Parts: sequence; C-alpha cells; structure tokens
Amino acid sequence: MGLSWQQGPLSAGAIGHFLTPEPLPERLLFAERLRRRMRAKFNDIWIADSENVILLHEPGRYPVAYFPREDIDDKALVASGKVTHHKDLGDTAWYAVHTGDRSTERAAWEFTALPEHATELQDRIAFAWRAMDAFYEEDERILGHAADPYHRIDIRNTSRLLEVRLGDTVVARSEHPVVLYESGFAPRWYVPRSDIDETQLHAVEGQTFCPYKGLCDYYDIGDVHRAAWSYRNAYQEVDRIGDLVSFEADKVEVYLDGKRLHLEPGQTVVPHGVDRGLDVDEVKAH
Repeated sequence: MGLSWQQGPLSAGAIGHFLTPEPLPERLLFAERLRRRMRAKFNDIWIADSENVILLHEPGRYPVAYFPREDIDDKALVASGKVTHHKDLGDTAWYAVHTGDRSTERAAWEFTALPEHATELQDRIAFAWRAMDAFYEEDERILGHAADPYHRIDIRNTSRLLEVRLGDTVVARSEHPVVLYESGFAPRWYVPRSDIDETQLHAVEGQTFCPYKGLCDYYDIGDVHRAAWSYRNAYQEVDRIGDLVSFEADKVEVYLDGKRLHLEPGQTVVPHGVDRGLDVDEVKAH
C-alpha cells in the first residue's frame, strides 16, 4: 500500500527492485510535504491545523503526518518525561494530549536528536491516530491513517471466465468478473452476486475496515472460515465493487480461464502498526 506498506518499493517485502549498481540500505525513509490542509481534533477541540504537514513514509508502516509546532495548540501538549529511541531518527520525546477535562498519555511524539539528514522533521509533532477524536483534510474526516498520495486503486471489467469451487461444488461462475488492482497488493477478482450460488455463502460476525474501500463483510463457505468477502456499501470512489464478492484463493479453488489461482505475494494483508489501528467503530462513527 503506497511507498512503504505491503509490497511498496520502500517496504521490506518489495517485489520490485531499484536498478542501481550498489545495494541500497535495508531501510529507506522518505519524507515530503503533504500539500493538503490537515487538522486534528481532541475532546471536540481543534488542536492542530496546518497546510505545512510533512508526511513520513517508514518501512512497514502507514504514512505518518508531522505538524509544525507553530500550527499546534501548545497548551494541549504535556511533556511526559518518557523518551524512547528510534533506530533511524534518534531520541523520541512523548507527550500527553490534554484539553478541557480530558487527557491521554503517549498521544504525541517528537524527534529530539535528529541526524543531520533528517532535520526537516525538527520541531514537528506527530499524533497517535487512535488517540485523537478525528483527523480532517479541509472539512472532511479521513479514516484509518494519513492519506498516502502513492496509493492507487484501478478497477477493470473483463470477459475472462472465473470459476470458484469447493470440492465438487461450483460456488461461482462468471464471464464478467471485475478485477481490482491496488497499490502493494496482488489483483483481486470480484464476482456479481447473480453469478454466485449464494446458498453456499454463510455470513459471519465481524467486519474489517479499509480506509480506501469501506467496511468489509465476510462469509464462510462450507467448513472454510472467511473464504469470501464483500464491500456491500463500498465507498463512492470504488463503488464498482459494491456488493460484489471476492474469494480467497488459498481457501477455495479459484480458476481464471481454467488456470487455478494461488496465493501471490501481496495478497496476505500485513497487520498494521500499533499506532494506526483500523477498526469498525472508527468508520461507523464517521
């Protein structure tokens, strides 16, 4: 997902490589100006509002927004005295965030001993995503993590034949599936419900949330747990997959033009970092 996540070019599991005569460092960090107005709200109060946010892409993590101190309500930051060490960026000072009658520990951090090559992060503060009430771009709330400008989704119609089987049972057969290409992920194939034997799909409790596609529902097929999923009310940007169903190629047999598909690098979703957890409650409160 984007530059540093899943199998992006700066991630540990990148499927491509840079064409350079010398090997690159194992870890590459990338920082750039976001070029969007971004705001953070805590206890129903705006505590940060900036058009000068720096976005840090770090291997294995979603991008993190760093606000300049002058664009933050300094009274909302309370030094905790806690200092940790970042392997690339040095000492990290932690803050509680406090407004009104509410306070949250370890809700923000700042690099205080940056190496010379990373001084553009000097005097900038990042906020733990789930510690805040919400983040906004202009007047629209953004969910899950700071927007990654390198993340892209393309959806294409196709006339290829897709068939899904569980043993001798044909679960789905479609001559017009839809394929979704998403940065850092292998292609995902979605099938219209009219081409599915829906008696084979058994809805299960529990949803997940994608900040680019919306809430995801899951289905068991026979004794196979969570073998299929669907974004029943997909975001407008990806509404072409709305209420279509996709199938896990490592749990049921999925054939494309007669060739069985297997789990590819980039299909297994990597758990996200602790400070940018994505959950269903977040989107339901949107």
